Amino acid sequence: MATAAERLAALRAALVAAGVDGFVVPHADEHQSEYLPARAERLAWLTGFTGSAGAAVVLATRAAVFADGRYSLQVRREVDSGAWDICHLVEQPPADWLAAAARPGMRIGYDPWLHTPAGLDRLAEGCRKAGATLVALAANPVDAIWADQPPAPVTPATPHDLAYAGRASADKRATLAGRLAADGLDAAIVTQPDSIAWLLNVRGGDVAHTPLVLSFVILHADATVDWFVDPAKLGPEMSGHLGNAVRVNPPVALGAGLDRMAGKRVRACPDTAAAWVFERLTAAGAEIRRGPDPVTLPKAIKNEVELAGTRAAHRRDGAALARFFAWLAPVAASGDLLESVAADKLRGFRAADPGFRDDSFDTISGAGPNGAVVHYRVSPATDRRLAQGELYLVDSGAQYQDGTTDVTRTVAVGTPDAEMRDRFTRVLKGHIAVASARFPAGTTGGQLDTLARQYLWQAGLDYDHGTGHGVGSYLAVHEGPQLISKVASGARLVPGMIVSNEPGYYKAGAWGIRIENLVAVAALGAVPGGERPLHGFETLTLAPIDRTLVDMALMTPAEVEWLDIYHARVAAEIGPLVDAKTSAWMVEVCRPLAG
Repeated sequence: MATAAERLAALRAALVAAGVDGFVVPHADEHQSEYLPARAERLAWLTGFTGSAGAAVVLATRAAVFADGRYSLQVRREVDSGAWDICHLVEQPPADWLAAAARPGMRIGYDPWLHTPAGLDRLAEGCRKAGATLVALAANPVDAIWADQPPAPVTPATPHDLAYAGRASADKRATLAGRLAADGLDAAIVTQPDSIAWLLNVRGGDVAHTPLVLSFVILHADATVDWFVDPAKLGPEMSGHLGNAVRVNPPVALGAGLDRMAGKRVRACPDTAAAWVFERLTAAGAEIRRGPDPVTLPKAIKNEVELAGTRAAHRRDGAALARFFAWLAPVAASGDLLESVAADKLRGFRAADPGFRDDSFDTISGAGPNGAVVHYRVSPATDRRLAQGELYLVDSGAQYQDGTTDVTRTVAVGTPDAEMRDRFTRVLKGHIAVASARFPAGTTGGQLDTLARQYLWQAGLDYDHGTGHGVGSYLAVHEGPQLISKVASGARLVPGMIVSNEPGYYKAGAWGIRIENLVAVAALGAVPGGERPLHGFETLTLAPIDRTLVDMALMTPAEVEWLDIYHARVAAEIGPLVDAKTSAWMVEVCRPLAG
């Protein structure tokens, strides 16, 4: 197996052969996905960095890897800093690095399948500042040197039953087609696999932990669809499910399908669709109307069937979590429990549920200093025993046929010290502030982000990740357009949206803290004397929060009341679903704070 240095040298040789002076390697596939099939993990193969967001830029004498704040510790563990500059993806993005590192006359290559027009605009500006030029390549040079690159995935697609979807695909297509027609459009290009899964009521297995069918769709204003998908993925049951209004085409026919858009007005999203799509539409003579993926917002607003399924999934997930934490307490105290064993045990509790399909992401099982690595992934090289006097952070989730879960808990192994309790309580106060928020219709998640951080800020502390992301319905554990973040406002929070509430704090080299529940946006109506209708959050996740880490001196009566009411609800809804031993454990950990 080639070393990282040998791969870098091989890529530089390939760039010379391609006639360019540099190349940009994003963490992306043809669909601009967050989680990629093995074939598309070019960034990890080249650099060693395995995070879900990042990029690399390779020049003849310099190279850089970029990762955001979630991966600031991980990237330094995984990447050879002697061969690569390690840069912050947000504070020093690739475009800025190129502006400083590139030289006049350089030709910087890129794969047009792996970048959006919006992303390319930023890269082109960085090159312009350096006097360099951005150049599209017909073939990806990483693929040329990756001798054992995995094949494209071919896993079966299955119908997503109406009992879980809550709305027929034909109805969805008709509604969206009507909106296209009303906007004077003839078609829309849909390139995000989770949008396609929602639109067609299908699920698949092309990507780990997310039930996607990698494919492309052209949605026409007459409500018909051209679906560009490997026919090997479609069994006989799919024909009756799709109906005559969905025409199946092989993926290689996408170019011809775009060519048929000549003279037509076509919606394409510059933030999610590949630049290749725009280039092909332009060459065909289509009139491109840039705009958001028409599926993204409707998908994010869950219908009543999806919400009911999500609530049911969270109750069963809560029972699995209760069994896990009840099992964990005495085993962790022994000092013999490895992070990997704990993660496997948690999966086992969840997998006992008949509706369980997969984890919704790789479980983050971090003991002590590993908990400070925000998106830590245990490996044989890092696997650590839970030790007395430390914190254990476990961020995990599941894909059930009726809903997707994502929950983080931080627990003390033994007796926590005063600093741990102070930081935990400040994170908890921020969590409660978001969970308790009342806000007028039209509010964005970005407007709520300060609520989560305020108590950390008071102590001169913060965390370098967003406070909340959207979550799908037996779909992607990260979805838009809703989010809670200080760096982006996101979409307006609309009843039916599901979003995480996950403030945290991380002490590098020592421990990490995060408390995460999923919440659904709910309409609350007007309050007496009020002038505007209000929204709030319904908490979906049902799992105890470690009482031993709460510093009562920092808590207000209202915050204590919130936690006591939450724990009473957890005990009432989850207690009947678990065995007697776990139920007894829950009585203790869910008792009132003052009790």
